[in-house]
Amino acid sequence: MIIGLLGKANVGKSTFFNSATDLFVQVANFPFTTIEPNIGIAFVRVNCVCKEMSILDNPVNSKCINGFRFIPIKLVDIAGLVPGAHSGRGLGNKFLDDARQADVLIHVVDISGSTDEEGKPVSMGSGNPLSDIEFVENEFDLWIRSLILKDWDKVVKESENLKQRIEYTISKRLSGLSINEKVVRDSMNTVGLIKKPLDWNENDLLLLCKQIRLLSKPIIIAANKADLLPSSVSSSDQNISKLKTLNRVFFPCVSEAELLLKRALQKNLIYYLPGDSDFEIKNSDNLSPKQLDALGMVSKVLKKFDSTGVQKILNYACFNILNNIVVYPVEDEFKFTDKKGNVLPDARIVSKDTTARDLANLIHKELGQGFLYAIDARSKQRIGAEHVLKNNDIIKIVSTTSRN
Repeated sequence: MIIGLLGKANVGKSTFFNSATDLFVQVANFPFTTIEPNIGIAFVRVNCVCKEMSILDNPVNSKCINGFRFIPIKLVDIAGLVPGAHSGRGLGNKFLDDARQADVLIHVVDISGSTDEEGKPVSMGSGNPLSDIEFVENEFDLWIRSLILKDWDKVVKESENLKQRIEYTISKRLSGLSINEKVVRDSMNTVGLIKKPLDWNENDLLLLCKQIRLLSKPIIIAANKADLLPSSVSSSDQNISKLKTLNRVFFPCVSEAELLLKRALQKNLIYYLPGDSDFEIKNSDNLSPKQLDALGMVSKVLKKFDSTGVQKILNYACFNILNNIVVYPVEDEFKFTDKKGNVLPDARIVSKDTTARDLANLIHKELGQGFLYAIDARSKQRIGAEHVLKNNDIIKIVSTTSRN
């Protein structure tokens, strides 16, 4: 699973990225051993089954802190957009290449309205974050349409001659975006595109591309800088109220506050878990007046919004939009351990329709090839290859092959 991060200049995208990927815990045995400058490791937070099972775990691929499991995910900081990006203007091609990888997108906007459409600072409240949202979505839709429109008449005629379904033809054009035939077909049905493809106009295609984007590249909005108060009336609050009318998934966000808390945590000045609604100062005598003032401002943010919003957004993207669950593979169904004796060593984020055989293949291809059955470690019951897993399942895979 890959989450992409969108946003124009000066909206706090880099701050969000840094606050989400700040490695406050060390993680071993994780596949992203080489991290490019625009790729980082963020974490989703879930209730660990160790608390439910009343056992002490020692995870390897993630971290458990006081019964909360922090599972690493991949976060890609996508190049900024400018008008005309769909035609290659600015970093348009780089943006599209980065966005292609993402399963879900987080769009960071300056909800305080302190930046204009180019990302330049303006007086607070004079910028329009709602137009930023529509601009990004429109550029994305136009880009998808440009991919489909290339040699459109020729492609449609060839498709008809070969008796190929148009959704198959379009999905081949968009295969680099991980857009399959079902997504195209469902999108066509949703927009009611039933006339012959040769009769489609550019507006028909734009409506289709918008629906394809909604299904294949869902966007959650991080309404950042939600704490900025230019006067007694907050432009952030006003814009959040307007945002509700757009029928978009969004969360108020103060990524700068999250980053400050992470830095204080690293220096052992506070106790804080990402996603918490408060924090605890360990020893106020170790803090300067400036640091105390900063933490006081963060405390106000947490009281107003119940969190900084960063963790909520990551979790919502992973579990609500993508409908993922967490399962715990083990090799000993009685002790819940791996071969080395680590208790609940591995927490896997998988789709909600994942079967026991799917899990075996995810762990190791050879396990899937030699799959015999699985064991539900809670009930000690055997389950078959097509058994669909549930959230927080603890599963042992039995195979004719085993990992070294």
